[in-house]
Amino acid sequence: MAADLTQIVKAYDVRGVVPDQWDEPLAALFGAAFVEVTGASAIVTGHDMRPSSPGLSRAFARGAAARGADVTEIGLCSTDQLYYASGALDLPGAMFTASHNPARYNGIKMCRAGAAPVGQDTGLVQIRELAERWSDTGAPEPAATAGTIGHRDTLEDYAAHLRSLVDLTSVRHLKVVVDAGNGMGGHTVPTVFAGLPLTVVPMYFELDGTFPNHEANPLDPANIVDLQRRVREEGADLGIAFDGDADRCFVVDEHGDPVSPSAVTALVAARELARNGGHGVVIHNLITSWSVPEVVKEHGGTPVRTRVGHSFIKAEMARAGAIFGGEHSAHYYFKDFWNADTGMLAALHVLAALGGQDGPLSALVAEYDRYVGSGEINSTVDDQTGRLAAIKAAYQGADGVILDELDGLTVSAADWWFNVRPSNTEPLLRLNAEARDEATMTRVRDEALALIRG
Repeated sequence: MAADLTQIVKAYDVRGVVPDQWDEPLAALFGAAFVEVTGASAIVTGHDMRPSSPGLSRAFARGAAARGADVTEIGLCSTDQLYYASGALDLPGAMFTASHNPARYNGIKMCRAGAAPVGQDTGLVQIRELAERWSDTGAPEPAATAGTIGHRDTLEDYAAHLRSLVDLTSVRHLKVVVDAGNGMGGHTVPTVFAGLPLTVVPMYFELDGTFPNHEANPLDPANIVDLQRRVREEGADLGIAFDGDADRCFVVDEHGDPVSPSAVTALVAARELARNGGHGVVIHNLITSWSVPEVVKEHGGTPVRTRVGHSFIKAEMARAGAIFGGEHSAHYYFKDFWNADTGMLAALHVLAALGGQDGPLSALVAEYDRYVGSGEINSTVDDQTGRLAAIKAAYQGADGVILDELDGLTVSAADWWFNVRPSNTEPLLRLNAEARDEATMTRVRDEALALIRG
């Protein structure tokens, strides 16, 4: 019987504990399967700073080369640097990272040429099925002619491309604290920010996949406490935190207060619309703030609402010809970056917007932060489907209430909304709520939680 890899092949990527759930021999099978499914004659690979990443990446390269594909290894890189290489070289790519997961985890984020996503509906299931079969029957026969494995440095080209999209040459000088969380931001930030009118105060730039200082997940408030304190101590204009593979960025203002990813999405959307003559489609997932579609419309754009998840956002970006997309999780997607997500480009936009005017960041983002949100609240439940049905029944037919099931269940009224979504991998329901004022948000949040927790 073939191995069951469903526990590590998720909706968007491969992710699991090394070596308990996967190892280098399995990585080689994934490499062979990736070439088989994409039909690629050449691919590009990169990896983060986790101890297991170089070995897994090289094993994947060997598996791909055995199937006849030439492999360009770019070595240590951020995930968006790998997307850059996939786009600029027009090659399918594989990035070895587990993002913000603990050190014992690793994973693979895969894309087709031009950084087009590989997810559950775009090839990942087929890759899993091949790897499962081969793990039982043995690796497939090598190609008649094996591919080559070579190396290429793309960091300078990646940085130059980002800087070509946001002009920071004429902004006022800014002092910025950057927390890389011992992740790949420590590798990319010095090159991307070099020569810009910035004083950079680095925190945890040492590459260390054991994450000795804090988890590299800036969406958890506990992981930005050091950054908040340092911004206040330094009298900095702002702080920026990156996650482990540096594809997401999180921003705090001059007081050390968090800036919501929805406010960043709205700010960047306004700038991207201005760059495009006040026209364009902007994608936002259904749990970003109401502020996002409002700002997009005010600046001449067309907002399009979609499901949560990068493969859905990227697919909708391509379908709609969107210029920009943003998620509540601090993923930001750009047409000028092959529709891929890059926290670094979003960070440059925030720096340019702040440096292009005289006020503090708190005043600048107030325009884009108009509502009160709950943040994401996870509840462990035994019966996700039953709880969702109970919530739907409680609000069905209520006066002035609208229900939709684009992704989980969204319940909305004139002054508030909430969304409840099941986790794909855990027995959890995720709640996000928003309202025009704190009291209303608290009431709606607590009503929803009472139904979720039964």
